Amino acid sequence: MKIFSVLTAFPQLVEHYAKAALLGRAAKKKLLVVEAVDVRAFSRMRHNKIDDTPFGGGPGMVMRVEPIYRALQKPKTQNLKLKTRVILFSTRGKTFNQKTARRLARYDRLILIAGRYEGVDERVAEHLADEELSMGDFVLAGGELPALAVIEAVARHIPGVLGKRESLEERKGSYPVYTRPPKFLKWSVPPVLLSGDHKKISQWRTKHGRRS
Repeated sequence: MKIFSVLTAFPQLVEHYAKAALLGRAAKKKLLVVEAVDVRAFSRMRHNKIDDTPFGGGPGMVMRVEPIYRALQKPKTQNLKLKTRVILFSTRGKTFNQKTARRLARYDRLILIAGRYEGVDERVAEHLADEELSMGDFVLAGGELPALAVIEAVARHIPGVLGKRESLEERKGSYPVYTRPPKFLKWSVPPVLLSGDHKKISQWRTKHGRRS
């Protein structure tokens, strides 16, 4: 069983998505666990505050290292034998792709730190995270969506999650697909796909497909 632990200030965002569709079915089959660790529960400040103003001045607020450090200890100490990787989402991180998903699938547990506000205290990246990842050249309000994207991309590599190994797009290539009806308005399905000639269909898919 693979374990995904998301350190977040908004655990409900992670929990709702993790219970649905692909991840929800995989969890029911005990193929994976997605747990949301509420960072606010590990704050020792008044009102469970987890952010503060940046040293040196500047706009916005910064997530503090202290509650993140404490929250990180919970999943890390549950089973020290698990091969674990700690990931921080950052605009300065390496762009996440399918190759990274395959690499991360080799770990037993992924701990994903979902930042918020203007950023996260740099000591988290320097001393707590094993690597930083970015989802692309854009900025989001927080790291919950990136964390869920990584979880779903990695989960697809867990045997049994997809049902058939062949359903991995990277194995068959990403090619155009169609279904019934064969004609809708003026839009028709390419005749080769209706021909029943599997060799020609395979050649068509290879020609029009893209590999990961």
